[in-house]
Amino acid sequence: MTEAEQTGRSTGAPGDVEETGGPAAPGPRGGRRIGVLFTVAVCAYLIDLTSKLAVVARLEHHDPVELIGSWLQFNVIRNRGAAFGIGEGMTIIFTVIASAVIVVIARIARKLYSLPWAIALGMLLGGALGNLTDRLFRAPGGFEGGVVDFIAVGHFPVFNLADSAIVCGGFLIVILSFRGLDPDGSVHRD
Repeated sequence: MTEAEQTGRSTGAPGDVEETGGPAAPGPRGGRRIGVLFTVAVCAYLIDLTSKLAVVARLEHHDPVELIGSWLQFNVIRNRGAAFGIGEGMTIIFTVIASAVIVVIARIARKLYSLPWAIALGMLLGGALGNLTDRLFRAPGGFEGGVVDFIAVGHFPVFNLADSAIVCGGFLIVILSFRGLDPDGSVHRD
């Protein structure tokens, strides 16, 4: 007799015994992936925060630094709008949207069993937190701070690593959705 059968507890494996003594109810394979989500989010957030602190300390109020000619430069700007400078007068709205995204991700995390979804949501969460930190604590502060953007690629608008994490996480979510993979690990075919 196994330990799970002796104690009446389930280990989550097929055929395990629940406290009622019957077979375990079928569920998602593996454990919840909240740890992966938060690990990815913290890494994305810290990389973004560190990069912004470095470029503000060393490059702000200087000429752009050319890495690959005019094709790739570090050019520090303060963006009070959304991505690509859209909606500059609506900083508070973008702060509210970022806060709502964080709340939605926290709600989804309760039923998160999919590793790819955990990575995608972690990137989205880390990026949202990175830009939200700027909006809360950079001048003029109080939900109206300017986000530090510094990566200039060709004729593309200047962006930062938080923006990159958000875009990559969003792109991964689109791919997962098209493939029919849900955050709970189940696969559906429409």
